[in-house]
Amino acid sequence: MRLVRLLFLLILVGAAAFVFLVPFGPHTETFVDIPSGTGTQGMAARLKRGGVIRSAFAFEALRALRGGRLKAGEYRFDHPAPLNEIYARIAKGDVYTIQVTIPEGYNIFDIAQTIQGAKLAEADAFLAAERRDTGLIRDLSPQAASLEGYLFPDTYRFSRHTTPDQMVATMVKRFRQVTAGLGLAPGPDTARTVTMASLIEKEVRVDSERPLVAGVFVNRLAQGMPLATDPTVAYAALLDGRWRGTIYQSDLASDSPYNTYRHAGLPPGPIANPGVAAFKAALQPAKTDFLYFVADAQGHSLFSRTLKEHNERVQAYRLAEKAAHPQ
Repeated sequence: MRLVRLLFLLILVGAAAFVFLVPFGPHTETFVDIPSGTGTQGMAARLKRGGVIRSAFAFEALRALRGGRLKAGEYRFDHPAPLNEIYARIAKGDVYTIQVTIPEGYNIFDIAQTIQGAKLAEADAFLAAERRDTGLIRDLSPQAASLEGYLFPDTYRFSRHTTPDQMVATMVKRFRQVTAGLGLAPGPDTARTVTMASLIEKEVRVDSERPLVAGVFVNRLAQGMPLATDPTVAYAALLDGRWRGTIYQSDLASDSPYNTYRHAGLPPGPIANPGVAAFKAALQPAKTDFLYFVADAQGHSLFSRTLKEHNERVQAYRLAEKAAHPQ
């Protein structure tokens, strides 16, 4: 009788070890979605149906033994694993996400293409969301027709079920977190600061030169001079659907309010999504008497106080470029 019991116990232990410790599951990519509010039995059923676990009962038994909280979400499985490992992943909330990096200076169209490239949403759906959800920044820019400038450049992780509205909300939340730490608070000048930061972001490659460029912009605005900045012209062409990869004379002649060659003052809104260095420069521009600047071949800015000096620098740059790239 004792032998029978011992054999039974050995069989039971062996079966338990087999169920709990021997790897089981798919050899190819498999996704299992566990909606919020799903109970243990429902989770076990979904995992079993997805071919991820050998026994739903064993999963429920493990839940009873371990306790704790299991987290909802979409999980990705691509190799056989012991039940303990599967359980631990769900207890940890190791849900499947897609990483998306938004570089500093990307505009809404760039971001939309990045989102589409990651297969998270169609570009048009993302653009529709960023235009629809301007209420997210109503206290920062009451007249905004877009979230341009407020989608903070960073690395994000989204699940495949994240909607475009949720994506832009996450980016705006990050914008608020970062800019609040820099001293940007809701107020009458907030929208102007964001717009200024976007111009600085697109005009300057070298972080240490950004405050000086900001100072140039401040001086030109104070004197009623057009900012005459190329990135605004490119953005105007982009909005009008006529951007051809370079600026043409017809672009400079455009009557778009974003054309800062024809219209004095800041453009109606941001032209890109600036990063920390650009915001710091916009919030604390350098005190300078420079009124002009031009980039050299290495991406550094050359500053001038007079138009004559500026034109000489521009001419020298063009001659150097011509010598370096003879036709």
